[in-house]
Amino acid sequence: MTRSAAAPARHDHDHDHGGHPHQGHDHGHGHGHVHAPADFGRAFAIGTGLNVAFVLVEAVYGLRIHSMALVADAGHNLSDVLGLMLAWGGSVLARRGPTARRTYGLRSTTILAALANAVFLLIAIGAVGLEAANRIGRPEPVAGGVVAAVALVGLVVNTATALLFMSGRKHDLNIRGAFLHMAADAAVSAGVVVAGLVILRTGWTWIDPVLSLVIVAVIAVGTWGLLRDSIDLALHAVPAHIDPTAVGAFLATLPGVTAVHDLHIWGMSTTDVALSAHLVRPTLEDDDEFLLHAGADLRARFGISHPTLQIERGHGPHDCELVPCAGG
Repeated sequence: MTRSAAAPARHDHDHDHGGHPHQGHDHGHGHGHVHAPADFGRAFAIGTGLNVAFVLVEAVYGLRIHSMALVADAGHNLSDVLGLMLAWGGSVLARRGPTARRTYGLRSTTILAALANAVFLLIAIGAVGLEAANRIGRPEPVAGGVVAAVALVGLVVNTATALLFMSGRKHDLNIRGAFLHMAADAAVSAGVVVAGLVILRTGWTWIDPVLSLVIVAVIAVGTWGLLRDSIDLALHAVPAHIDPTAVGAFLATLPGVTAVHDLHIWGMSTTDVALSAHLVRPTLEDDDEFLLHAGADLRARFGISHPTLQIERGHGPHDCELVPCAGG
């Protein structure tokens, strides 16, 4: 018997399990998961517009005055644009309903976008880092005042964008990611302002390429984590914030459960987590209430929004084919 613990809605289907007849499989899934409330659409639009404009200004001035720090920070702010568009796209795609062909809808496109984002950024910062390293030995004159002024605009833009998402950061992981990204970039822009002022006061032009390498290193650290996590999600690994051992132990303590096997936990998108498991539960009474409470607890304890639990009697002539063999 397979039943989803996500919602009380039910659809009965007859299946064969390992060649042995089982009862109807009841699937009830809740699809009302909202990742970015409708009122954040305007915040995404304003934030993206501000950052696109600033990236263009910063890149143009950086190339004109030969400031690799500004060019590097422009690359960093380009990641803001991609990150905001990814979060925005995810909030839109999360509302797309499933189809007969794409039974999870288009949620996984956020994983593909994150992976493409990470690869693009690694290539971009590699090019900037190489140019900055070449300039350390032969630094070019840099207008420190212009560097500070342009970076100050970035500080204002990033801070304003972060404030757009502040109200939703505690209730939505998607919004929280956008907020933290913009807040961190505001700090980086503040560092570029300081460097520009130091160059203006001391004339130490070597600070510009050195700072650009620091910025590249900061971006690389964040991008490497994005690359690792997006690859893991693409390979259906357990999301990093979930302990699969703890989930299995929790399922084993549910009323009437004597064994748990074939446990799978994976990300359907960068925000949604799914689970499937077989629970051996000889007592089949109150299954609907059991599944309702199990689904609510999985969501509250682990953030698993889409659980599907298959209940087995455990006293038939044959074991489930998916039970691990001894020593296997």
